[in-house]
Amino acid sequence: MSWTAADIPDQSGRVAVVTGANGGLGLACTIALARRGAHVVMAARSPEKTDDAHAAVLAEVPGASLETVPLDLASQESVRAAARTIADRHGAIDLLLANAGVMAMPEGRTADGFETQLAVNHLGHWTLIAELLPRLVEAPAARVVTTTSIARLNADPVDPANPHLDGEYEDWKAYGRSKLAAVHLAVGLDRRLRAAGSTARALVAHPGISHTDLQKRTVREGGGGTQGPFWERYAERRGMDPERGALSQLRAATDPRAEGGTLCGPRWGVTGAPTRRPLVTRRGMDDAIAGLWTASEELTGVALEVPAEVTR
Repeated sequence: MSWTAADIPDQSGRVAVVTGANGGLGLACTIALARRGAHVVMAARSPEKTDDAHAAVLAEVPGASLETVPLDLASQESVRAAARTIADRHGAIDLLLANAGVMAMPEGRTADGFETQLAVNHLGHWTLIAELLPRLVEAPAARVVTTTSIARLNADPVDPANPHLDGEYEDWKAYGRSKLAAVHLAVGLDRRLRAAGSTARALVAHPGISHTDLQKRTVREGGGGTQGPFWERYAERRGMDPERGALSQLRAATDPRAEGGTLCGPRWGVTGAPTRRPLVTRRGMDDAIAGLWTASEELTGVALEVPAEVTR
């Protein structure tokens, strides 16, 4: 039978951090987890939009346990500040859904000098996960879920020698690469967690094509070329609603049978019920993961390693 939000186990007493929780898939994940009793940390960029989303969750789930934390994934300073706030408030974190992202944006640089899509989709989450890892390994059977896309299938790994695609930038190429990085991050982190004897696990989810603001923002900001309007229309007409699209992330985060280092995605590729499936191990994945760790550590100055003393 198809897995639905009704299959989410009781989350009472658990702490979940959701990035991009003020809209789209992040908001849908927040509502579903709050409905099952989780305390959800809504980490998002726009304060006004986050306040509206907070009110929307309470309207759906009266009495929901929530908190909001400002988080701009394009700013390493903001990411570190958010991580400190979350870590100060919680001794253990059970779930971290690295959900927020941008798609096929025009070439740009963040205040840190990073290519925008790499910064938002990967490097911001890299630092957030690294800073919260001590809290994650304190929880019994914590889950870290990154978010990928079918665009990863034609992408190349992050190149430590040219992480920002200087001189060869193309919006879809950069997007696919950042979403392939989400796979390599999950697999690499899961390997390190297992090697350290931790019960925490890392997985990756593909939400399929969902009708959210993702495609609209691409078009608004002049990205995506001729494909931008096509995918905007496709998502509007055939995309899953956010509640259905979020199920892959929710299953990866909460299904006790979901194994670390694997993918959860729609049955029919871009639509359908969430299914658990092994990742196809590409030739050179080990080198790609090593390259991602090298590039990410050099760019952010943050090492993503499991604490030496794992308590669980």
